[in-house]
Amino acid sequence: MASAASVISLADEVNCPICQGTLREPITIDCGHNFCRSCLTRYLEIPVPDSEEPPTCPLCKEPFRPGSFRPNWQLASVVENIERLKLVSLPGSGEEDVCREHGEKVYFFCEDDEMQLCVVCREAQEHRAHTVRFLEDAASPYRKQIQKCLECLRKEREEIQGIQSRENERIQVLLTQVATKRQKVISEFEHLSQFLEEQQNILLAQLERLDEDILKQRDEFDVLITEEICRFSALIAELEEKKERPARELLTDIRSTLIRSETRKCRKPEAVSPELGQRIRDFPQQALPLQREMKTFLETLCFELDYEPAHISLDPQTSHPKLLLSEDHKQARFSYKWQNSPDNPQRFDRATCVLASSGFTGGRHTWVVNVDLVHGGSCTVGVVSEDMQRKGELRLRPEEGVWALRLAWGFVSALGSFPTRLALEEQPQKVRVSIDYEVGWVTFANAVTHTPIYTFTASFTQKVFPFFGLWGRGSSFSLSS
Repeated sequence: MASAASVISLADEVNCPICQGTLREPITIDCGHNFCRSCLTRYLEIPVPDSEEPPTCPLCKEPFRPGSFRPNWQLASVVENIERLKLVSLPGSGEEDVCREHGEKVYFFCEDDEMQLCVVCREAQEHRAHTVRFLEDAASPYRKQIQKCLECLRKEREEIQGIQSRENERIQVLLTQVATKRQKVISEFEHLSQFLEEQQNILLAQLERLDEDILKQRDEFDVLITEEICRFSALIAELEEKKERPARELLTDIRSTLIRSETRKCRKPEAVSPELGQRIRDFPQQALPLQREMKTFLETLCFELDYEPAHISLDPQTSHPKLLLSEDHKQARFSYKWQNSPDNPQRFDRATCVLASSGFTGGRHTWVVNVDLVHGGSCTVGVVSEDMQRKGELRLRPEEGVWALRLAWGFVSALGSFPTRLALEEQPQKVRVSIDYEVGWVTFANAVTHTPIYTFTASFTQKVFPFFGLWGRGSSFSLSS
């Protein structure tokens, strides 16, 4: 059986030079070249400038007589045998290339009807006035259109993939935030549960003591009342007996007996002492710590759920050379020894300050600064505008884009237009800094007792950064969310 390659090679030898397809009704002209009858007929219909000249062969350009067409039956037989070999040696390979109506190979494409045509179809009446091209020629512009569509679709797919990636990152951030809030809720309720249990034990113990004191005073009251009843009963019995005696015996010591009876005063003891009654009345006051704790719990819980913990770190590019930063950029220590830090526009050169590496352009954020000061040391915490002055002496006030609190040895000041010394019950060691960008609040609170310290009101128009200043050898601070 002939191989597929051999059959394809034979088929190429019997192709029409005009349509490049297998010869159909092959005819031979004067020069000996063979063409499909229909192809040569259509070729002769093409108008030429000089109609007096005989037509030339489409292949070799030799002139030939139009009436000298000779059917080449032998070649037609060869073509038919080659077609059979193709069907046998290439099973299924040409099924899609064969016209279902005529069984001929498809070579053409009708642009008007969007149909693939064989030679017979092309000669049909319904396609003669249509634009008909060879398959490859017809496919070329469509390939270009498909390529453009592919480029557009790939671009849009990349955009969608980018959106997917960004949204997945956003979803992951939201999941992390939810997990953090879940942990906060669990932690706060565990703290509340422990406090409630302690308060319950305290209040129940106090009620138990009140029970014991009431019962004790009741027993003491019963004893005292019993004694009084016994005394009065004895005196009554004595007088009744005296009354029934003869006159002589009745009159004996009568005055003394009457005096004892008339001067006998009844003690009127109280079952509950004033002190115990006051303790009972004051008992609701014992629940005030519980009330305060519940209020603090609700405020803290709402705050924790409303504000996002800011996982910030210190930016070494902004740090003054006298500040020693830890490797994780979460701590800073003051030192009089200058670090080998190259100068740049972002670095503070005179004020011993440093900014966080990331800032905020919206939202509610909070972080905690743990302050450890030596005698005479100070620490400044707050937020600053992105364009704040970083060279030379700093003026730390809202007009310069600084909203900050200064903690010094023994006092705390709010750095407003004029520094204001704050009256606090205790010096905070942990300060919670919170910012509500849209509302314009910068709030400071004692992170341990949750006691408010101070709140700035501002109108933010640009990016703001957490800000820290430190002074005093050995003084330090560290960050936590």
